[in-house]
Amino acid sequence: MLKLRTVTIFLLFTVYFLLFNKVSAQDSSRLRISLLTCTPGDELYSTFGHSAFRIIDSSKAFNDWRDVVYNYGTFSFDDDGFYLKFVQGKLLYYVSATGFEDFKYDYQSTNRGITEQVLNLSAAEKITVQNFLNNNLKEENKFYKYDFFFDNCTTRLRDILKNQHDSAFSQVAVLPVGSRFRQAIHQYLDKNNKDWSKLGIDILLGQPCDGVMTAADMQFLPDNLMKSLDSSNHPMVVSSQNLYTITHENEKGSFFTPFVVFSLLAIFIVLIGYSKNKFAQAFLYGFDGLFFFLTGVLGIILIFMWVGTDHSMTKNNFNLIWAWPTHTIMAFFVNSPKDAVHKKAWVKKYFKFTVVALLAVLISWFFLPQQMNNALIPIILLLIYRSIKKSLATDYTN
Repeated sequence: MLKLRTVTIFLLFTVYFLLFNKVSAQDSSRLRISLLTCTPGDELYSTFGHSAFRIIDSSKAFNDWRDVVYNYGTFSFDDDGFYLKFVQGKLLYYVSATGFEDFKYDYQSTNRGITEQVLNLSAAEKITVQNFLNNNLKEENKFYKYDFFFDNCTTRLRDILKNQHDSAFSQVAVLPVGSRFRQAIHQYLDKNNKDWSKLGIDILLGQPCDGVMTAADMQFLPDNLMKSLDSSNHPMVVSSQNLYTITHENEKGSFFTPFVVFSLLAIFIVLIGYSKNKFAQAFLYGFDGLFFFLTGVLGIILIFMWVGTDHSMTKNNFNLIWAWPTHTIMAFFVNSPKDAVHKKAWVKKYFKFTVVALLAVLISWFFLPQQMNNALIPIILLLIYRSIKKSLATDYTN
């Protein structure tokens, strides 16, 4: 009986020892790696949220480098030619590292929530990821050319996980099949009541932004990467928790949306056009010149964004079918004097053509391969209205 008890104790001890060694081997890295997903902020650059890696290294003494956040969304306003590089799509972003408490404080101070997902990585994978990130921190490695849709603070983390662990999660679609890039960013702009930002983005981003996203493409947004990891068939998340929850809802949007403002402007111009008051006529004289000139300048900007920058999503922009660069020239002939008969004939033909072309644009508005912003419809109607006036004018002063 004593012998049996001894054998039993020996076997239990052996099993315990083997299990302990197995657990220890699995956790020999003494690292804990998690994905931090931050909620959108009030500024346009923070509207779509943010992602970062957090690494807790329990093998180190307690200091700033024991609990570190690696952030690929860093850029410097002090960079030479910052604004030009930003417009051209040549601005370099870089990875930076900071203590977690400082990172958390920055987001708490702006009332932005933080969700942490502890990642299911082996000891070897954790060490590989940590070494990769630390190597990226080196001056010669840390910079990269940022692309909002294809190479940003979130896609960088996705690619690290794909390369170092498993790519199955990148095939998890968290949006309906057939979803497009523009629809994905509209969700955030609408939710945060950024109607004017939405208008500007819709004007600058061309037809490629209406391309259908793959499951991996959807993960350019922080929330989508977080949801993909949660939904993966290969368990990617050990645990998840909210580190900081926002304390208030977004403010209500303004009544003066682009559509409302442009509609009121169009109504005002139509009404003032019936006035014979000299002040009203002088106002229209100046308005027409400025209106057509600015429309033409916009067209020039769109062409520059198409051919003069590295932005892939600003190519093939269908807003050029109404924002004609030639309007910058016609702005100087829009109010030709009575005696300029040789000018008046071809100027009238130009505006007649403008009327026909823009009517065709409106008819095809909802069938174009690029989703157009409906707030522009009053602007196009106003272009048509003023072009009709100029094509029928006898003295070019109305």
